[in-house]
Amino acid sequence: MGRHDDALDGLGPTGGELEELLELALAAAEAGAEVLRGRDAARLDVTGKSGAGDWVTRFDVAAEQAVLRTVLDRRPHDTVTGEESGTHRPEQPSGIRWSVDPLDGTTNFIRGIVYYCTSVAAADAEGNWLVGVVNAPALRRTYFAVRGAGAWLETDGTTRRLTGPEPGRPGRVYGTGFSYDAAQRDRQFHTFLSTMRQYTDMRRLGSAALDLCMVADGTLDGYGEQGLHEHDWAAGALIAEEAGALVRRPALPSPAEGAVPSADRLAAWVTARERGIPG
Repeated sequence: MGRHDDALDGLGPTGGELEELLELALAAAEAGAEVLRGRDAARLDVTGKSGAGDWVTRFDVAAEQAVLRTVLDRRPHDTVTGEESGTHRPEQPSGIRWSVDPLDGTTNFIRGIVYYCTSVAAADAEGNWLVGVVNAPALRRTYFAVRGAGAWLETDGTTRRLTGPEPGRPGRVYGTGFSYDAAQRDRQFHTFLSTMRQYTDMRRLGSAALDLCMVADGTLDGYGEQGLHEHDWAAGALIAEEAGALVRRPALPSPAEGAVPSADRLAAWVTARERGIPG
């Protein structure tokens, strides 16, 4: 067993494969995070993507290449979908598919705000998410989860199991995010207010992956966001779910199967909340 064997106790005969996937996901996310640790404000090379406020930097691209090399060097028959480079399909696919966001929170990264991370997750051929890792280098936190084995936070040399939001806590705090597109954002605002009726206050931190992890560690009591891509939530949703939160994922096709219809994606919600709280 590896250094995270506590997370795999009790899994029986499937533990070996899950251990391999977890250790690889941790290594891949660390490879991406190591690129992000080299942040240099003078060498960001910022360019626009889909619209105003939607940016990509040389670090996004370099971090994704580091993640892809780590995964494909060890598992060349896996399928990998990256935010920046699309889907890499082997001739003889293994049935395992990876979803990679090399830099979630690019605007934060550009502006020197510490909430950004590398997110790596793997799913099986049936679409079940098996492992997820979110490595936030500026926070010195690595969140990870294994399907059926729980969620964990590694920070400052210690590892602790995550148990989600504190039940019944007063003054519940809700996390969310909004579109870069003004028209879409107007529509989101109207819907958003109804989703936080059970909450007292709201935070918008700028990284969907970390918002989901903060539900897992109890910093946030709930989270909901509309219009995300799979790579934004793949790892974080598994981490929140394995910590005990009630998680809702979009019922959308895998991006590895082709382009996801934009209208369907923009209408879909990802949510995570304390069990027993109305959604």
